Amino acid sequence: MTDPLRPSTSRISRALGAVAEPAVLRLLIVDDEETIRVALAKFLRGRGFEVTTAESGTVALEYLRGGRFVAMLSDVRMPGMPGTDLVPQALAIDPDLAVIMLTAVNDAPTATEALAAGAMDYLMKPVELADLTAALERALHKRDLLIEQRKVERLIREEVALRTDELEREQQALRQLTISVVDALINAQEAKDQFLRGHSQRVADLAASVAEHLGLDPDTVEHVRLAGRLHDVGKIGTRESVLNKPGPLTEEEYEHVKEHVRLGVEILSPLKHLGPALTYIHDHHEHWNGKGYPRRLAGEAISIGGRILAAADAFDALTTRRPYREPMNPDDTIEYLQAHVGTLMDPRVYEALRAIVTRRRSLVFLDDLSLP
Repeated sequence: MTDPLRPSTSRISRALGAVAEPAVLRLLIVDDEETIRVALAKFLRGRGFEVTTAESGTVALEYLRGGRFVAMLSDVRMPGMPGTDLVPQALAIDPDLAVIMLTAVNDAPTATEALAAGAMDYLMKPVELADLTAALERALHKRDLLIEQRKVERLIREEVALRTDELEREQQALRQLTISVVDALINAQEAKDQFLRGHSQRVADLAASVAEHLGLDPDTVEHVRLAGRLHDVGKIGTRESVLNKPGPLTEEEYEHVKEHVRLGVEILSPLKHLGPALTYIHDHHEHWNGKGYPRRLAGEAISIGGRILAAADAFDALTTRRPYREPMNPDDTIEYLQAHVGTLMDPRVYEALRAIVTRRRSLVFLDDLSLP
């Protein structure tokens, strides 16, 4: 005849699920009363469990450090270390341990404290054996679910980490491709105009320095730098006769030059990963007073990258030789641009530009002093 109190093999298997456990399940009984330890151990050994008993929390922790148990039955009130103190220390050693608390006192606050400490169940002494069996099966089943949950969470974390690494590699490859595209476009564009050679790189470096001085985050600084490299790529469609014209432009020629912003955005739009850099390029000829092009944006409606590029582009254009004029020196250029603060340039961006140019001039002066 089948003992109704004995856990069947199938029920234990269901409780344990796919978790690999020893052939014999080990239980730890912790109680300061020897008679209770002996009685519970005898009952549970008869149900196929391997049982170890401990007379105190201290001894129980030693056993837990020495081997793996699937469950622990612990008295709440014991001399030295109460069960409510034992539970968190036991779970720190083995987070998978299923814990059931036993007590002779029907005390709701104590039960709440035990469950809050990590116990899965709470039984009153004297324990009905059927209740103990049911509680143990519930605890083992819950333990199995928690183990499986942690396993799934670990697998998800590993998968996310793997996908993150793969995505980072893909993004790095995309960045390298972007750099190659950038270099090819810049070389093609600057080859048309000897006066523009090196302009894009200089604007990129100066704009990035201004962005850093303004305290912008590193990603924004790099987007500003990239936009500086690409801001004039649309000039690949500008007629060479206009680019190299030594005199003033006609109205038609000026409108033709202005088209380089639209063309540059069209050329670069398929490169979706450019992100904010594309907006900065679109805005680099907008003026603080709203009289720029192509959208006649004003003030802070202009992207911060566009405002920075407008200042850096103006500075480099004035300090380099053009077909129609000689270059200005940096100090004169800064003073000249001051008159355009509030019209062409964002006042805050201008102050950052002034600080960067002044610092660079100071470094050049110190280098000159150090020469033999």
